[in-house]
Amino acid sequence: MTAIVQSTKAYEIWMRAQLGADIVESDLDKKYKKMKSGGFVFLRATYWRWAETIFDICPDLASAPQVLAIGDTHLENFGTWRDEEGRLIWGANDFDDAAVMPYALDLVRLATSAILARGAAALPPRAIAEAILTGYRRGLKAPAPVILERDYKWLRNDVLLSNGERKAFWDKYRDLPLPAKSVPTHYLDALRRSLPDQGLDFVAKPRTAGTGSLGRPRFVTDVEWRGGPVIREVKALLRSAWSLRHNPSDTTIHTVVIASGRARSPDPHYQLTGNLLVRRLSPNSRKIEVEGDAQILLSPAMLDLMGFEIANCHADDALRIPEILADLGKREVDWLRNSAKAAAAAITTEQAEFARKG
Repeated sequence: MTAIVQSTKAYEIWMRAQLGADIVESDLDKKYKKMKSGGFVFLRATYWRWAETIFDICPDLASAPQVLAIGDTHLENFGTWRDEEGRLIWGANDFDDAAVMPYALDLVRLATSAILARGAAALPPRAIAEAILTGYRRGLKAPAPVILERDYKWLRNDVLLSNGERKAFWDKYRDLPLPAKSVPTHYLDALRRSLPDQGLDFVAKPRTAGTGSLGRPRFVTDVEWRGGPVIREVKALLRSAWSLRHNPSDTTIHTVVIASGRARSPDPHYQLTGNLLVRRLSPNSRKIEVEGDAQILLSPAMLDLMGFEIANCHADDALRIPEILADLGKREVDWLRNSAKAAAAAITTEQAEFARKG
């Protein structure tokens, strides 16, 4: 394997070549500081490294049937939004690295993230793996969006924000500093097209967010429309690090394709133009984070539902489902636990190396 520090520098060179003057150097510095803070954050920050090394760590995963998969799957890649009917939906909400790959990788990466994030009183690896696989099998057999309006009361009660949290959400975006330099026109155009009234005056403000996407520019605008606040965000996407490593001829950004699959009810404001992704932000359109919500994210019920949602994403091609179920049936009982433990151990080692040398 290439040493982690060399790998990081190589990926950074590639990013600079793709983004040119748009790259946010200060965010890269923040990313590298995060990578030194712990294994879970390191996993989130280094999807390109996962693509480079996972088959060295778990070679048996390479033979699994391939699907259009999430790619950068982890505990914090799930959240809520409103669909075109105004219903509150929960599910995977970040598909920046979606690509065609063995289905098992999404399951292993989720289980790995749970092992790395769990506290002393959290579930053991075997229970984590069992919960994810139970939900995944159920989802393959009967895929369906996770709609919180009538069902899943336990989850709805956990994800709805209090009045104080809602106020803090809106204040956070209102108080973002103004840009220090001109915002490139193509980002402004994308934001303007996303607003409910394209004639509204607005200011695009730079935003630092995420972990793996740090270095890529993103801008938000908050405007008043018909008596209340509206927020839109635009961020630059790059081709999936998985395709970059394993299928260089695939330069397509698959983000919206997987988000709009037949077993999902997507946010109608989640749109891609060229390499710019625009989405709506609101207290109902947000991700759920480990900090503050670890007890929820690491519960058996939530891990089961995450497995179910991964199946929703994989089930877009119905013809692959029997093949996936057959492959699951052939694997040893503890394959997911063992793969995730091996990946977590390798990531912990590399994170420690990066913390010393990076």
